[in-house]
Amino acid sequence: MSSMTPLQPIEARVASSWQRYLYDSLFALAGSLLITGLIAFLHLYPLIPNISILYLLVILGLASTRGRYAAILASVVAFFSFDFFLIPPLYVFTIAHAEEWVALFVFLVTALLTGQMASTLRYQAQDAQRRERETHILYELVRTTNNDERMEQQLNTIAKAIVAVFSSWGIHDCVILIPDKTSGALTIRASAPHSLDHLELSDDERSVAMQVMKDGQAVALHDVTLAPQRSPGFSPRVIIRNTLAGHAARVRLIPLKTASKTVGVLRLGIQGGPFYEANTETLLEEQERSNPRTTFFWTFLDQAISVIERARLRQETMRVEILQRTDALRKSLLSSVSHDLRTPLSSIKAAASSLLQDDVAWNEEERRSFAQAIEREADRLNRLVGNLLDMSRIEEGMLKLEKDHYSITELLQNVLEHMQPLLRQREIRTYIEENLPMLDFDYIQMDQVLTNLIENAVRYTPHDTPIDVGLGRKGGDILITVADRGPGIPQGDLERVFDKFYRVQRDKRKSNPTGSGLGLAVCKGVVEAHGGHIEAKARVGGGVIFSVTLPINKTKALSLAANETVHN
Repeated sequence: MSSMTPLQPIEARVASSWQRYLYDSLFALAGSLLITGLIAFLHLYPLIPNISILYLLVILGLASTRGRYAAILASVVAFFSFDFFLIPPLYVFTIAHAEEWVALFVFLVTALLTGQMASTLRYQAQDAQRRERETHILYELVRTTNNDERMEQQLNTIAKAIVAVFSSWGIHDCVILIPDKTSGALTIRASAPHSLDHLELSDDERSVAMQVMKDGQAVALHDVTLAPQRSPGFSPRVIIRNTLAGHAARVRLIPLKTASKTVGVLRLGIQGGPFYEANTETLLEEQERSNPRTTFFWTFLDQAISVIERARLRQETMRVEILQRTDALRKSLLSSVSHDLRTPLSSIKAAASSLLQDDVAWNEEERRSFAQAIEREADRLNRLVGNLLDMSRIEEGMLKLEKDHYSITELLQNVLEHMQPLLRQREIRTYIEENLPMLDFDYIQMDQVLTNLIENAVRYTPHDTPIDVGLGRKGGDILITVADRGPGIPQGDLERVFDKFYRVQRDKRKSNPTGSGLGLAVCKGVVEAHGGHIEAKARVGGGVIFSVTLPINKTKALSLAANETVHN
């Protein structure tokens, strides 16, 4: 997450004080009288009839730096001082010639208009600069909150920004409270500048905050500090709801509302500034966005509301997506497993029913054939249930490997031996490297991996094609391969075949894909739990090769020591 650029406090719009008016008056008087004295000392009037234009320089300067009041006062002072000190008869407010009256009033109107226009331009420039600062602050706020999807971090960013930006308005701390999903009680989700660990609201504040949450109306509180008690430096705080209009408040609880409901409460600690002096009724008017002084502040609140609403929408979207995925998995599981369960059960039921027929005399060979069919389908059913259980353990992280030192060669031979009923009519070609070291693995789980791979090759390849099983070294690993000459797997499906419930879609004119789509997913989970790797590749000449690599570097020293013991 990118950090927010440090934000500077915005200037509080404070009312003009009597000190400012005093200074403006002094500057206006001094500037106008200075120009009058300069003209009189140099005898510029009536030598230069339009010399009164010099006053416009002072008026423009005051309008640009001090404002409208100083410019207007300077224009009036210039009017009277020019008449009193420069126009004959001197030192009286009488003018001998009518044309001088006209010229003097034209000067006054020009000075007033010039001061008004200059002060208006000054205010417009200040407003443009203020809007530019506010836009930059909002951009940084939105950029930072959008870079982090965690709602707590976003709300903390907003709380810190409110304190940093509006500190000149008297806001010294900010707390955002969000209702708990289960209990509905308001909980502190963000705070600035204090951390959540060191912040605790009083019971009165929490009860009032719940009322604000319920009514959707802002509430002003004042903080009454009682007389110090016995403990030095300790003074209890009493939070009382402000019910008196005009009573100054130090705590404000403001609802964070969308168009339809209240999603949280903002608690502000205030010391001075426009919010400190405002009463409850004023605050409610401001909440209607009617006060231009605090429009920018409410924009911050809108951003906090949008963060909370986006988080809620993300959670809703995630919940809907989870429900949709759960429903899809349920349908996939039912469609995949029901066929695989029904097939062996039907075969077992048919063979058992045939054996129980009293009107048919089965010979020994036929009875043995029925028994083998029952055994074969029972083993198939057992493997399917085992895959389901293994997949469940893998997804829940409950798969516990019981590792020990075993021979991978003996494991492969045992797998081929107990799969003989399935492999009787298939050509199995094995390529086993001699003197392979013992490995540290879970015998039962790796038995399941090899069984799934070989059964997968048998099920999806023609009966007259061979299956090649290889076992050997590859660098610091043991490589196990199961290759066939079947129809192969499309390039786009080579990685997806290890996904749960995924089955390769064949030609639509052929039968639908069989199998539960769990065997290869279980293989991947078990192999990766052993620190190994499994992959599928297209085979040159047709077919597919499944490769399993298991590390041997951890057990190499143990295997060498065992070999030395045998030789001795």
